[in-house]
Amino acid sequence: MPAVPPRPTEAPGVPPRPDGSAFLAWLRAPRPEAAPGVWRFGHRPRPDEEPEVIPGRQLIGGALIAFLVGWLIWSLLWNGYLGGWWLLPLYAMIPESWVEPHSFTAVVVVYAYYLVIALIIMVGVGRLGRWGDIWRRYGPPAWRQASRADERPPAPEEDPAAWPAVRAAGAADAAERLAAEARGGLMRDVDHARIARAWQGVRSGRHSLATFTGAVLKDGAAACLHPSGARDLPARLARHDLLTGQVRLGTTADDARNPYAYRGTGLGLGPELLGTSLLAVGPAGSGKTGSVVRPLAESLCLHALAGRAAVVVVGGAGAGLGPADAYDVVVRIGNPESVYDLDLYGGTTDPDEAAAVLAEALVGDLADPHPGSDSRRSTTVLAQLLGPFRAVHGRFPSVPELRQLLDGAAGPLDALRQGLAGSGQESMLRELDARARQMGHPGDVGGVLADRVALLDRPAFAGFFDTSGQSRPFSLKALDHPVRVRIDLPERGHADASRMLARLVLAQFSASVAVREDRSLFACLILDDASGVVTPEAVRGIQRLRSAHAGVVLTLRTLDDVPRPLRGPLLGAAGCRMALSGLTPWDGQDFAEVWGKEWTEARDVTDRQIIAETPAGKALHMLRRVITGKAPTARAVTVRQVERERWSASELAHAVPPGHAVLSLTSVQGEHAPPLLVDLRG
Repeated sequence: MPAVPPRPTEAPGVPPRPDGSAFLAWLRAPRPEAAPGVWRFGHRPRPDEEPEVIPGRQLIGGALIAFLVGWLIWSLLWNGYLGGWWLLPLYAMIPESWVEPHSFTAVVVVYAYYLVIALIIMVGVGRLGRWGDIWRRYGPPAWRQASRADERPPAPEEDPAAWPAVRAAGAADAAERLAAEARGGLMRDVDHARIARAWQGVRSGRHSLATFTGAVLKDGAAACLHPSGARDLPARLARHDLLTGQVRLGTTADDARNPYAYRGTGLGLGPELLGTSLLAVGPAGSGKTGSVVRPLAESLCLHALAGRAAVVVVGGAGAGLGPADAYDVVVRIGNPESVYDLDLYGGTTDPDEAAAVLAEALVGDLADPHPGSDSRRSTTVLAQLLGPFRAVHGRFPSVPELRQLLDGAAGPLDALRQGLAGSGQESMLRELDARARQMGHPGDVGGVLADRVALLDRPAFAGFFDTSGQSRPFSLKALDHPVRVRIDLPERGHADASRMLARLVLAQFSASVAVREDRSLFACLILDDASGVVTPEAVRGIQRLRSAHAGVVLTLRTLDDVPRPLRGPLLGAAGCRMALSGLTPWDGQDFAEVWGKEWTEARDVTDRQIIAETPAGKALHMLRRVITGKAPTARAVTVRQVERERWSASELAHAVPPGHAVLSLTSVQGEHAPPLLVDLRG
């Protein structure tokens, strides 16, 4: 019986803790500037246009033929078949005394002349046969390029492991401590990114140099820890480069439709691209969650540990968005074991702001996507109730209380009126009276709002959305800090409630990041399934995120989950757009329209039969037809510039292989990358 293999000490997919040499090699690896989306770690830039490359077989064949031609010429000269005319320049340049028969001088001069003639022939046939190209492609230069590695450490003033900026600022002791930690294998990529972020705070004036130096001298690579105390994630499934902030999602395919500079390069996304928001569309099983959402969530969690980002990941329970240990806050709505609750009002104390966000969640999918929709009336109705309730109770109503108020129950409304009487809150009384007058009108939206709130007034949510202070509600106002949040939605059995909660989180996110004090922290919201979430206000909010140093990642099974008038604005609001394999043709048409057209070179080839007029020509043509089976033809090539779609709807629906996607990118600086065919499995 074979022996049982030893139990692994590391979880699958988790890289081992690197020693000092491995970390230093990662830190010193080249990361040249590149086009948007190119994985910069170890990248070797390529020319914009594809160079003309001669096939190896043709190159070697031509070199061999050129060599044989040169050998033939030399043989004819050496054996005298071409006469002695080629010796005339020799006799014209040297004295007659040097060419005496059988003298040593004559032998040396003649053979030297032979050598010069041989070199001239060799240079000529070498140029003709492209011997230099063979030498560079298959000779020692190619061997050295394949195995070249710069093992010499850089100079201290250029070595990132020596922290030259810290040393130059007068904190030499701190820089030496950090360099020693790096050499000893005690520093990780997250540590380096976190301490670099803290040093940025020193340079911007948020922290003092003395505080930074003291923390480094005390804790070394563990200085300036994230509030959770974690220095890494429990497991990593994707490749990350925290020095550039990128996560690798795959490899750009070596396809003629991709620009040559992108072919075969890694695809890396970071905050500079996610800051323009990403929309990914593909059917179930196309890889949205495993190949896009999970790596991005993992990357942003690492950025949060480094103090550079705040991330909120929203998806169905069990969607595979990462282990709970990878997050600081996990809100499991509908799960009695959830430690955290969700603040229904987003942590605000302003009734008007709370009413606007809550109205977007309750009737966002029911509103007409044109101006004058029910969303504004819903905001007014909610504000007429939330303001008086908070003035009386000092808090906002719970879900059952809000449902009763929207239903127009006499008891709760009379209690509010009595609480406001004599308190000097005449404006709140007028709001309440206005709500009472509107209840009897046929067009009142209070009943619609009550029906939507009823979706949350279920036994499964009895312990959630508490406003009395008995629970631990999470508010998106916390995005001022590098927090990692995962919100699990109760999709099974509560699909409508889940979509409503997803709209609520998106609305709260858009409202919260716009008023942050510290915008140096990148904030990102990832919605694993945005079906029924996109509303007119949501699209306007996404358009404003770029200026707030924030972005969203939305995934959809199909664009049919978005109202037709909003599909164009949504594709326009997202700077990064991804169409995964299996897309429908009508979804592909929307992507084709937003990606537009480009000028390309079209080649038309026509074959014209050659008609022989002489008897000899006719005989030759007949012989050629007998040998080849085809009539002699002359080929004509016409080259012209035409305007064509970058990717047509038919290509997006049928020409994208499984596991691939077509992705266009836009950075926050305005740089663009055309639609690229990407292998998400590479």
